[in-house]
Amino acid sequence: MLRSIVKLSDGCSARTIIIRCRSVQAVPNAVNAVPESTVDPEWADALPFENIPGPSNFTVLRYFAPGGSLHNATLQEMHGFFRKTYGDLLRMPAAFGRKEMLLSFNPDDYQKLFRADGQWPIRRALDSFIYYRKKLRPEVFHGLGGLVSEHGEPWHKFRTVVNPVMMQPKTIKLYVDKVDVVSREFMEIMKSIRDEKNELPADFDQWLNRWALESIGVLAMDTRLGVLGENLSEEADHIVKNIRQFFELTYQLDVLPSVWKIVKTPKFQKLMKALDDLTGMVKSKVDDAVVRLDKNPSVDNENQSVLEKLLKVDRNIAVLMAFDMLMAGVDTTATGTIGILHCLATNPDKQAKLREELRTILPNKDSPLTPENMRNLPYLRACIKEGIRICPPTAGNLREAGKDLVLQGYRVPKGTDVAMAAMLLMKDEQYFGRANDFLPERWLKEETGGCPGKNSHPFVYLPFGFGPRTCIGKRMANLEMEIIVARITRMFDFRWNYGPLRIRGAIVNIPDNELKFEMREVDK
Repeated sequence: MLRSIVKLSDGCSARTIIIRCRSVQAVPNAVNAVPESTVDPEWADALPFENIPGPSNFTVLRYFAPGGSLHNATLQEMHGFFRKTYGDLLRMPAAFGRKEMLLSFNPDDYQKLFRADGQWPIRRALDSFIYYRKKLRPEVFHGLGGLVSEHGEPWHKFRTVVNPVMMQPKTIKLYVDKVDVVSREFMEIMKSIRDEKNELPADFDQWLNRWALESIGVLAMDTRLGVLGENLSEEADHIVKNIRQFFELTYQLDVLPSVWKIVKTPKFQKLMKALDDLTGMVKSKVDDAVVRLDKNPSVDNENQSVLEKLLKVDRNIAVLMAFDMLMAGVDTTATGTIGILHCLATNPDKQAKLREELRTILPNKDSPLTPENMRNLPYLRACIKEGIRICPPTAGNLREAGKDLVLQGYRVPKGTDVAMAAMLLMKDEQYFGRANDFLPERWLKEETGGCPGKNSHPFVYLPFGFGPRTCIGKRMANLEMEIIVARITRMFDFRWNYGPLRIRGAIVNIPDNELKFEMREVDK
């Protein structure tokens, strides 16, 4: 959900290396921090940074120009090309106001980078988002950048406040009923929007975005946003359009070449307007929640919502956290769900096995989900892990080297941005046997099927990051995906009839296909 992520260009129209920032969780003792004064023992014998291979600016432009090797390449094709051409570590040149960065295809590098994080990891953020909060609207955010854009001690202080609230399993369990209500409503919508062939509409991804947005409204602001219905209210339609604009415009301004830092372009102004509208909406919803909570407060601390707990700490922090959850928790969760559904739709035997597990807790299709009956669903969780491995919502992680390091025999000075492009590695036979096959069993202790899952390199599969900046929304994202995948699989026998799932990049990896899943209700 909210995590520091590197996206390395797009899928079907790869253009350039792109970055997505999601804020993440502080886990004390998760990282063996290395003191800055410690010298990498390999440093003296390592090759200079300048010797790291990589394309020039001109070469990059030539690759992506019409007729070039990477014109209209998928994200995976782009990664494969760079890896084959330059090896497992390459230098991408500075351009358009962005500093030089490295691209690594080696999990040993990822381990070194994460272990050197220290207490306050640093990664690049969306510049337009930072500008809005700190330059354009400082009176609204009171100097707080939030988990998305803060670094160093300010980030650590903010994270220390929100971490006990956001990462408590008992707090997340309070939302099972509410998120399940949203998902059950969504099942009725899915039934109604199918055509005569029982296929969903081509824009089913937008319907899933609405489901994710409605769920985040419950999780972040204790409110129903009303974005599920076919006939949206004016307010709901405004919310949906502004969030879509946020992702489209930040991609165009912060990923593709843009001069907004010099000249405030029309697209920049449009983004600032969308952020103003979303900020006003979040503040309004939080104000409404304050009134409700004052009239009907929770009886005890155990039953307090995330918003209620954060409001007791600091109202400004509560507003900022709600905003970040809204921005970071919609497209990522929806895209992750699409990938999982595609894997299950193209592997009917695995889908049937999952449905049998679900029947043990959902004897009827509309039986309620509860924290108690969701405790023991190993195959559901294995399907989600495997679906994200095959169809990850993002391309990997990004870190600024926390100290002078040696990666693959080269000196990498402290402060260098390194993109950890794990997307390609998650389909590499070196790390996962039968890597292109959907095998949820690889994640089960009692059933490995001869394929490494839990026993693969520990730094290849990190969908929520690692260490102090592990995704703070991890538990919420997993809850949402578990509930929606469980509901759809219990309600429908579904298939995919239209060839490979193609991926294109924006801020999040998104499908480029028409998502016309065939959905037939199961008999019982």
